[in-house]
Amino acid sequence: MTKSMVITTAQVIKWKQQQRKIVTLTAWDYAIARILDEAGVDIILVGDSLAMVALGHQTTLPITLDEMIHHAAAVKRGVKRALVVCDLPFLSYQESISQAIHSAGRLLKETGVQAVKVEGGYPMIAETVARLTAIGIPVMGHVGLTPQSVHQLGYKQQGKTEAQADKIINEAIALYQAGAFAIVLEHIPKDLAATITEKLPIPTIGIGAGSHCDGQVLVTADILGLSEQQPPFVKMYANLRQVITQATEDFATEVRQGQFPA
Repeated sequence: MTKSMVITTAQVIKWKQQQRKIVTLTAWDYAIARILDEAGVDIILVGDSLAMVALGHQTTLPITLDEMIHHAAAVKRGVKRALVVCDLPFLSYQESISQAIHSAGRLLKETGVQAVKVEGGYPMIAETVARLTAIGIPVMGHVGLTPQSVHQLGYKQQGKTEAQADKIINEAIALYQAGAFAIVLEHIPKDLAATITEKLPIPTIGIGAGSHCDGQVLVTADILGLSEQQPPFVKMYANLRQVITQATEDFATEVRQGQFPA
């Protein structure tokens, strides 16, 4: 695959069949999105995690659909080839199927993203996914640790008991049967992730779910070292927080000492 190839949901599913790993990262603005796209990332997720990394909230819950649309539009303007997926934020799709259709439709129409992501795989969500996909809106699922359920689940690993594992497996299968083109598996045991990955003909994208998934996703602010706190499963590939701090301090020093401008 060349970097000029425009990626579609069909291509992502084909990669699963080819056993080609899928690279996914998050973006929240034009600048970050353009860098990720030019670097060859396959899927760019406008995750509701931007509520924390870009807007300073403690959880993902406060962000609104209008705010997600604002950020997703900026991200999409920076992308030429990657598949752009946007989270439907908390309470923009859980009230009713008609609400979900309206929210997802706004995202596609007003931002140009190619797909939406929803959390959970219980019967109402599976039915919602089926309705969305039936009218041509691609959907990525998300099971395991679902951050929009933080007040119920916390941020601890899910699926550690047999009953919990069976529930997550059944939810993943239900999402596939409803038409989801891929499913995020977050913070679950690696053996459980391997079981789900083997059972499903669509890609699994892991985050804290081991190496057996068809792809991996992390929050870009985490891998760049911009986050104040990081999940235990994150690998930091750079420390931009330190770099930016040093650059700012150097600029301030030169201004105060009359060295800048020269």
